[in-house]
Amino acid sequence: MDQIKKLYWASAIVSICGIIFEVLFGAVGSYILGDGVKQYSITIGLFLTGMGIGAYLSEKINDKLVQVFVIVEYLIGTIGGFSILILFGITAYVGDGVDAIFLYFVITVVGGLTGLEMPILIRKASELGSKLNKSTARVLFFDYIGSLIGTVAFVLLLRPYLEFVKTGFLIAIFNILIGIVITISFQKEIKSPKKLIFIGIFLLFILGLGFIFGNEIWFNFEQKLYRDPVVRAFETPYQRIIVTRQKDDIRLFIDGNIQFSSTDEYRYHEALVHLPMNVAKKRDNILILGGGDGLALREILKYDDVKRISIVDLDRELIEFSKTDPLIKKLNKGSLESEKVKFYYQDALKFLQENQENIYDVIIVDLPDPNNESLNKLYTRTFYTQLRNHLSPDGAISVQATSPLFAREVYWTISKTVEATGLKVLNYHVEIPSFGNWGFILAGREKPNIDKIKLNIETKYLSDDLIPSLFHFGKDEGDLPNLKINTLNHPILIDLYQKAWKNYY
Repeated sequence: MDQIKKLYWASAIVSICGIIFEVLFGAVGSYILGDGVKQYSITIGLFLTGMGIGAYLSEKINDKLVQVFVIVEYLIGTIGGFSILILFGITAYVGDGVDAIFLYFVITVVGGLTGLEMPILIRKASELGSKLNKSTARVLFFDYIGSLIGTVAFVLLLRPYLEFVKTGFLIAIFNILIGIVITISFQKEIKSPKKLIFIGIFLLFILGLGFIFGNEIWFNFEQKLYRDPVVRAFETPYQRIIVTRQKDDIRLFIDGNIQFSSTDEYRYHEALVHLPMNVAKKRDNILILGGGDGLALREILKYDDVKRISIVDLDRELIEFSKTDPLIKKLNKGSLESEKVKFYYQDALKFLQENQENIYDVIIVDLPDPNNESLNKLYTRTFYTQLRNHLSPDGAISVQATSPLFAREVYWTISKTVEATGLKVLNYHVEIPSFGNWGFILAGREKPNIDKIKLNIETKYLSDDLIPSLFHFGKDEGDLPNLKINTLNHPILIDLYQKAWKNYY
């Protein structure tokens, strides 16, 4: 392969690496800092700004183009490769906005170095005899094709199978390899090529160690983010699952947010399940949206007259984990193995839209909080309209709706959004030590009647006398006037959520 073709292939590969780093930074920013749209927007803006600065600085380079290109590749590989691991370390030990500053700085620097690459390759191709217009067109062609390949590779190959840290080190290794190959191919134009090759090999060794051992270091960093020892940690294609344990207190976290504590989860799940189960006129056919841990299902299975239960959860791995892990299975009492249950591994809104003919007596909405765009759509008028359309005339719905105390605007926005569909709602809340004051919404085509509730199943928290008190709110947690509803076209809930909880993370 002649030198010009090697430059064209180099432009394709470094473009693949560049776009993967850009998407990786956006994904990590979303994971650590929240609000995916905001983090991806900042990442794209800073990366492109850096590329513009790099392109401008490239005209200052008058000679030794190949040597500068190799040094740039080594810098991108080193900075990009280690940045994710360092970022997690900063988050674990410092936090307080320093992690955001570090991430944005790295995005700008890597973007700047990426902006240096293409002008250098174009000029070098022109030097080798390719006409300027031809060299520019071909380098840019390979650049754009490489960007497409990089995006697809991240979504389909890297994100589902490699953690953030390993992905960073792997892509960095390719940057270093390109630097070594170009050094060997153009060694006559490089001062001390053997030294550059040696540096490249050394960097490969260090990055290789990072790829092999980075996750263990990350795990130690991650442990600092949790009060109790981490006993389970894994990443699914959709989220990161952490289980901690301190004596009898088992806690499950999704993307850093607590989902339950074994010491008091019964309060949450009894409130979520037993009110709609006793308000509905019948309970033959039950739908659970979310609830992959099997705890809400455990409560539903206390009713012998339940015939069919559908669980819709996007994350198959979480359900399989909850079925088989001894700690979680003991909590859910093996509920996920019930013959009454049918699983649907897909997005909840898509499931409702594709199964219009299905009608349910009770619908339990046990979804994570609306802290990103994917979850936000499950708290919109469109989603709640679908719930209404799938509810039997005498049926009942319960929705977990965050805290009316700590996220007051969020809670009442969700309530008004449910009400905007024509459903009649009642608001109630429960004190849960591990969560704080937590809110729920009880809804039906007719206003739910709680006066005649008689619990004929075993509970640890709820009682007939207690239930009416759950529907009373203090002055600092009551309804707020002039709140807008949350829609797909105007997703106001994410910003409200981030503002409400930023002081409690």
